[in-house]
Amino acid sequence: MTELRILSQARWPDPERADPDLPDRLPPVPGFSASSFNPLVAEAAERCLRARHGAAPAPGRTALLLASASGDRATARAIDEAASSGRRVPPLLFFQSNPNAVLGHIAARWGLTGPVVAISPVEAPPGGLPQDALDLAALLLADGDADHVLIVAAEQADPGPGERADTSEPGSTEPADAAEPGASEPGHASGQAATGPDDGRTGTDRAVAVLVTTA
Repeated sequence: MTELRILSQARWPDPERADPDLPDRLPPVPGFSASSFNPLVAEAAERCLRARHGAAPAPGRTALLLASASGDRATARAIDEAASSGRRVPPLLFFQSNPNAVLGHIAARWGLTGPVVAISPVEAPPGGLPQDALDLAALLLADGDADHVLIVAAEQADPGPGERADTSEPGSTEPADAAEPGASEPGHASGQAATGPDDGRTGTDRAVAVLVTTA
């Protein structure tokens, strides 16, 4: 198996942020709504690529590899709730339910020209990289499909029973069903779930991004 060398890495939440007692806020991603999963993946990737390249575009052929055992919980729940209640499901939710959608956003922003892959690993170590992802990154490099591989491992906090996602479409003036106390503001994604503060326990979205190449 090809050995890997780490070029840069980043985490969400940022363990070195100025005030660890305050929740870290995920920047919204244009074209994505109702869930923090896609902003979580995009921000972890952004920080990792900036740490290596400074600014877009990234040189060479870089593959994108997303590993998530749970996937986009909030979008899946929003679609399920809208469908079961007979409400119209915003088409955007179907688009963003495919993990390749946010990977395409990252690839376009940074000019990444390598393969784009999304997997659901057998095991997802908290705050770490699944072995499945490392093995696949090594294969992509060994086969000559890419010069670098950006691995993003992301797990979204379970919204918990009773919490509902905002299923209103961007720009809509109609009140969303999720406009309840504790809900996120439209267009604003939070890395902190409504279940509690960012205290290192369950209820916090987590991601780690690592840019690797051959050793």
